[in-house]
Amino acid sequence: MPVSTIVIIAVIILLIIFIKKTLVIISQSETKIVERLGKYHATLKPGINIIIPFIDSAKTIVTYRGGRYSYSNTIDLREQVYDFDKQNVITKDNIQMQINALLYFQIVDPFKAVYEINNLPNAIEKLTQTTLRNIIGELELDQTLTSRDTINSKLRTVLDDATNKWGIKVNRVELQDIMPPQSVLQAMEKQMQAERNKRAVILTSEGQKQSQILQSEGDKTAMINRAEAQKQQAILEAEGVAQARIRKAEAEAIAIETVTKAVGDTTNPANYLLAQKYIQMMQELAAGQQSKTVFLPYEASNLLGSLGGIKDLFKQ
Repeated sequence: MPVSTIVIIAVIILLIIFIKKTLVIISQSETKIVERLGKYHATLKPGINIIIPFIDSAKTIVTYRGGRYSYSNTIDLREQVYDFDKQNVITKDNIQMQINALLYFQIVDPFKAVYEINNLPNAIEKLTQTTLRNIIGELELDQTLTSRDTINSKLRTVLDDATNKWGIKVNRVELQDIMPPQSVLQAMEKQMQAERNKRAVILTSEGQKQSQILQSEGDKTAMINRAEAQKQQAILEAEGVAQARIRKAEAEAIAIETVTKAVGDTTNPANYLLAQKYIQMMQELAAGQQSKTVFLPYEASNLLGSLGGIKDLFKQ
């Protein structure tokens, strides 16, 4: 092969390598930090970028992917999730437990993320762990178990402020698992069972109380109704007796009027009626079974006088 041909082929190969080193293609939501002779030069944007080969080079950083640390010269600008291992924390009432946290963050300033911190994923992990220990240390066990939203909010605020100088935006923090010791779980289970029994007893007593109240109110209403019925019955009986007396008096008045018309004005009808009543009484007294002796009262002479008047009446 001629030397000229070899030279041309070599030049073409070098030209291809030069073009490949010169043109850098960046995917969407990614970037690279380019240094020129060891000094920051530019932050590459998505698309085609031109650099000087062997003079410009991309900065290599530590990344966290697939649960492990790795090295890459590409910076991912999308929201990322860090799932940290369980860590031991101690509450305010000296209860040791394990907590697993999830951290959602996003790189908003690649320059700070590269030059303000050496190992960004490790720094975020350690900061999250220490901050979580401080927050849990201010809370008791019951507050820790029932205040996840409060803990998440406090943790996000502290981490967002601390990582702002690193060009990081912490969007949210979630406590995935909170695992107290087994002895504490057993004690909590007994406490919950006792609380359920307590509520059951309270509900039962409340039901009995309401039942007794309703029963007493029913008895009260029944007594009132019976009293009202007796009252109405007594009123009706009294009205009946009064009506009977009125009717009897009216009948006697009619009888007196009839007798008066029969005997005329010359004879007193009262003597006739009195004699009639007296004879009726004497008949009832004589017909009694408990007494064998009949005594005529002193006023028997009045009866004889009445009888005499009746005799005179019939004579007329």
